[in-house]
Amino acid sequence: MSLTFAFDVYGTLIDTTGITQSLSRLVGDQAALFSSRWRDKQLEYSFRRGLTEDYVDFSVCTRQALEYTATQLMLPIGEADKQALLEAYRHLPVFEDTANALSRLNAAGHRLFAFSNGLPDDLESLLTSAGIRNKFVDIVSVHEIRTFKPNPAVYKHFLNRSDATANACWLVSSNPFDLLGGMEVGLQAAWIRRSESNHFDPWGKTPHLTLGSLTELPDVLA
Repeated sequence: MSLTFAFDVYGTLIDTTGITQSLSRLVGDQAALFSSRWRDKQLEYSFRRGLTEDYVDFSVCTRQALEYTATQLMLPIGEADKQALLEAYRHLPVFEDTANALSRLNAAGHRLFAFSNGLPDDLESLLTSAGIRNKFVDIVSVHEIRTFKPNPAVYKHFLNRSDATANACWLVSSNPFDLLGGMEVGLQAAWIRRSESNHFDPWGKTPHLTLGSLTELPDVLA
């Protein structure tokens, strides 16, 4: 049976901590802390923008989160270095388990989509740079309806764009908030728990699958 897969990009296929190497040249041993807070603030801004219906695209959230983090940590970063960091964000590394898992799902005849808060052009650049763009039928961005995950409207939009039905569609994400949003509209949820320190939100809902890596996904579904 052919299934449809909606793969979250940032943090699921692509390692956002990969920016740490670029940061280390600017902020030294504060790089890991900076990377974590930047990512947290980026997501917070997208949540707040979605709730207040004050949409700006994800690249704006990313830049504003960068500026906030630099100010909060009292680490002055010049404009040229900020632009370099934002460009590096368009070329983050892929997780080592990603390409193989996607190839095996392709070989099994499933339809794969990249599904993200990111801008379409940014996602094209990111996935191409990572060498996995050809694994996907298409890219579906929240920018098309100008709101953010985990708004249920985003997941309904994905189903419409992919011409999929919820019970035959798997949302694959390392982000619990993403999976909770998808489950609201009936998507099958596969949580990629990349670290034992990660915990699913205790909201009385659990994902249909919990896996330690993407490489487990083709085997489980086979």
